Formats: sequence, C-alpha cells, structure tokens
Amino acid sequence: MNFNFSNYQINSVIRVVGRIAIATPLLANALTSCSQVATNQYEATARTTYTWQVKYAINPSSDKLPRFETFASTSLLNFNGLKPEQAVTGPDDRGLWWPDVPPRPSIDEVEQLQRYEKASTPELLKSVEYQISFGLGDERRTLPTNYQVYRQVVKAYPQKLPLQLTLGVNNNSVEKAEFNP
Repeated sequence: MNFNFSNYQINSVIRVVGRIAIATPLLANALTSCSQVATNQYEATARTTYTWQVKYAINPSSDKLPRFETFASTSLLNFNGLKPEQAVTGPDDRGLWWPDVPPRPSIDEVEQLQRYEKASTPELLKSVEYQISFGLGDERRTLPTNYQVYRQVVKAYPQKLPLQLTLGVNNNSVEKAEFNP
C-alpha cells in the first residue's frame, strides 16, 4: 500500500486532532460541573408576557439587519401552576395563565419611531421565563429553568413530594427534576 498525503491533508489532520485535544478537557469539565440536589423545599414560577413589537427595515422582505422596537408589555407571574388573581386567559395547552393583552401601538406611535425604514404591522409576542427556588440546607437558591422542570414542580408541589434536581453547567440553572422516592 502506498499512502501519499499532501502537506495540506497532513496539516488538516493535525488541526483536527489539535482541536479535539483542546476540546476534550473543556467537554469533560462541562460534563462534570453538573450536580444533583435532593430537596423537599421548592417552588416554581413562570412569568408569562405579552409584548407588542414592530420591525423597521429598508426592505422588509430582504433586509438582514432589521431594527426591532418594543411597545407596551404586560406580564403575569404563575406560581406552582395555581391560577393568579390577575389571570385573564388560561390555562393554555401548557397549563399557563396569561395577563390581559397590552394596548396595541397606534399608527402615530409606530410612525414616531420610524426613521427612513418601512414599519411592519405590530406583532404580539408571547414569552415565558421559568425559575425554580429550592432549599439547600440553610441556603435558598433561585435559578432559571425550563418548562419540563416547571411541570414537574407543579405535579409534585400539592403533595410536597421530594424532588431530585439536576443542575446545569456551573450549577447556574436547573435542567431536570424527578420525583425522589
């Protein structure tokens, strides 16, 4: 067998191997920096928000860097899946309650922020931010989380079932929650 490799091919292999050698400790550190916490003191919130937004662009169909302006916004804090007093709609398909829709921006408000671009029709955006608070010994932590963790807390909270929480990278988020038998 005859293997003829060009300098370009050899250098490409060296670069790939070098990147793997650099990435391996970083990946190992990321995988090992997650931890688990068992707790029976917890609560979760989901902040539901409506926001009016308008896109401003020179050419709305092809402008790659449009400018976005936000207008009125309303929020509502969902607590452990219970209906908040100020809830106007809900629960939706995800068990979330929503605030009243904020007032739509008027044409005068939209034009006031318009420069040389064209303005899109105002768009109503929906967003949700999830957090979980939990006891860890004498300490209480509040971290961002996701929908799946929020739903597990909603299911466990009425019976105060213990939860096993899996923390994310550098323990700065909660990635998973499971009932802890």
